[in-house]
Amino acid sequence: MANDLEEIAKARDLLRDAIESLKEGFALYDDDRRLVMFNQRYAEMNKGVADLLEPGLDWEILMRETARRGIYAEAIGNEQQWVSDRLANGIEFIQDYELVETDGRTYLVSVHPTKLGGFVVTREDITERKQAEVEERDGDLLIRKVLDASSAIVTMARIGDGQILYRTPAALQMFGPSRSAKEHYLRPEERADFITLLLADGHVDDYKLDLVNAKGNAFPASISSQLIDYKGEEVIVTSIIDLTVQKKADALIRQVVEAYPAAINMTRADTGEVLFATPEIKALFGDAESSKSYYADPGERERYLKDLRQSGSIKDRRMEFVDSEGRKFWVADSSRLIEFNGEEVIVSNTRDLTDELAIEAELEKQRELLFQNEKMSALGELLAGVAHELNNPLSVVVGHSLMLREEITDPDLTVRIEKIGNAAERCAKIVKTFLAMARQQPSKIEQVDVHNMIETAADVAGYGSTSGEISIKQTLPADLAPIAGDADQLTQVILNLIINAEQAMTATGVGDQIVLSAKPMPDAGMVEVTVADNGPGIPKSIRPRIFEPFFTTKEVGDGTGIGLAFCHRIILSHGGQISLDQTADTGTCFRITLPVAGSDDDVVDEPCDDTPSFSKHRALVVDDEVEVGELNAEILRREGFEVDFVNSGEDALDRLQSANYDIFLSDLNMPGVDGRKIYEALVARFPDMLRRTAYITGDTMGESSLGLLQESGLPYLEKPVSPSELRTLVGKLLADQKDQTDG
Repeated sequence: MANDLEEIAKARDLLRDAIESLKEGFALYDDDRRLVMFNQRYAEMNKGVADLLEPGLDWEILMRETARRGIYAEAIGNEQQWVSDRLANGIEFIQDYELVETDGRTYLVSVHPTKLGGFVVTREDITERKQAEVEERDGDLLIRKVLDASSAIVTMARIGDGQILYRTPAALQMFGPSRSAKEHYLRPEERADFITLLLADGHVDDYKLDLVNAKGNAFPASISSQLIDYKGEEVIVTSIIDLTVQKKADALIRQVVEAYPAAINMTRADTGEVLFATPEIKALFGDAESSKSYYADPGERERYLKDLRQSGSIKDRRMEFVDSEGRKFWVADSSRLIEFNGEEVIVSNTRDLTDELAIEAELEKQRELLFQNEKMSALGELLAGVAHELNNPLSVVVGHSLMLREEITDPDLTVRIEKIGNAAERCAKIVKTFLAMARQQPSKIEQVDVHNMIETAADVAGYGSTSGEISIKQTLPADLAPIAGDADQLTQVILNLIINAEQAMTATGVGDQIVLSAKPMPDAGMVEVTVADNGPGIPKSIRPRIFEPFFTTKEVGDGTGIGLAFCHRIILSHGGQISLDQTADTGTCFRITLPVAGSDDDVVDEPCDDTPSFSKHRALVVDDEVEVGELNAEILRREGFEVDFVNSGEDALDRLQSANYDIFLSDLNMPGVDGRKIYEALVARFPDMLRRTAYITGDTMGESSLGLLQESGLPYLEKPVSPSELRTLVGKLLADQKDQTDG
């Protein structure tokens, strides 16, 4: 008996230990619905009524107390009915019934009847699992809502049969209610290739192929797919981009680029293969297969590619190219290195510099011309100063030598005087040449016949030529309009060019002909005169310097470097241009453009030779250079004038105040009262003397002197002055007075 009790106790302990080891809550009720036993997990899961849990507790009491205490949400406010329903139904087999307590916890409850009339209750806490299910369900719902609301074309399909498990509204609109993703492919074999790639990497991005929409129309697309696990199986999630608009945009961009007037090229960096070329590129290089054929120097492309890879881009790189006809020309190339379809590609813009370089050359020519003009202006200032300083002593030498030549009859003295006079006149001509070069305008403007001017220069050159092997040919049209200028100065320019050509051909033995030609330029109102030869030409290294003053390649003593500078200055002062035509490889060609003469009003009348008698006339001479003033006074006295000479402007005004004069000869630049103040005094105090006054000056280049001569309009002579020039001047003054009196 004792052993039996021990065995029973041992079995009960084993049972209790087994019940406690369960993770579920466990409770056993007898056939009277009274609690027999339970484990700790059961008590924990019924903590709201844990204080009641004891063996012998009636099931009905437990239900009523559970309802009263509000443990179950569904019993709150309905406690009596909830308990009645439970008691009326009795204890039946219940499998995995979910109970939700008011504290938010969820339990999975099962009731199992026993053979002895009782029943067993098990409880499992599934709160966390239910929360995970809710979260997963909410997440799936959120993703579905987002996808359903988006415009993205997304499908989820099985790998094997392609059955569509989900699609966004945009996908439904595009493909219709198709059951399988296989129906979307234009070419079924492409899906097999695509699935092979997908299974290898788990994902595929930007895969280009053609698909079919709901209307059965094919369209270009890009698809990106990912393998994911969905409810225990691998499925494909695919996003689809319709490339129809992009293709149209690409076509539009291509059309715009092709229509844009720019030479744009896209080539492979390594091989130079042309991938795209605008019509401008094709117009330059034809249908070239490789850009390597563009380069005049093949090594230049290697250097260009090296620099491009280092910097990534190049702007306006100058290179020499060869067009489809073999013509070499310079370009400015701007390029950028990009990646296209996984390889290096060069996108470049090529600009033909042919016209631009021609403009640059012309601008450089104009800059050189401007520089030359500036140098000639500086030379003019220098020559004006030199001429002014030489004028006064030369006036004395020239004047006295000419007077002595008229007076002396002794042959020996006459020879000496002529030598002095010739030397003095030569100096005077040099000074006048300096002044002509320095002057902005020629001293005498008249209508010049181009034929006569060129013929005169050719005749003079022919007389002085030492070589009979050189011929001078003239090619002149008959209808050339006259030009406006100083005939002597312009003839001297042509003569200088002829002499230079003769000397060059004689010295080198190269060439035997000089051609003088002219042609009208009616649109510009100019006449072009050309002096060309077939001689050795001018070396390129010195061409930019030929018009520089004092620049010469001749031996010391053979040239001064003034000749071409003189020509340049004279032509410029006439409103024309002289230039060296450098287009020919041999010979020398100078082109001179001169303005056509205007009306006769622009031409200065020659002085009248009909001069009145000088006797019984009174003259006043003022000059701060005593020798010059006394010389001019002496010349006038020998012509019968009664002459007063003073060497200051103050004394001259005093004489005008106290005496009457028929002629008043005044210097311009004097200390104190100068030519300007004398003119102002004449206007204010002695207006009758204005028609009797003339200036004799060595400065017609100074800004103030030139301004005074233009403002006053009074006649003037430039020093050095010869007796004949002085007699002509005073004769004209007296003749004008007589004409006014007679009138």
